[in-house]
Amino acid sequence: MESSATATRLDQDLDQFEVAFEREAALERRRRQQLRQRAANRSRARHIQKTERGGKIRFSVLFTALAATVIAVVVVMFEILAWVITSTG
Repeated sequence: MESSATATRLDQDLDQFEVAFEREAALERRRRQQLRQRAANRSRARHIQKTERGGKIRFSVLFTALAATVIAVVVVMFEILAWVITSTG
């Protein structure tokens, strides 16, 4: 009789162990999924920052080139205007 009670108690302990193991495995799967999601979010954020930084640099280069072009055109225009005025006068 004692051996059947012991066997039943061992079966219950084993069932509890299996349930606890399944819960722990589910928690671990959820934790790994969250870690993957966080890593993906960090990667996406780094990519966005890199893209924005590159865009700012390209905009700065474009602005500088346009400003230099405007300055060059104004200088050349006034030089030609001065040349025309001195040539005709």
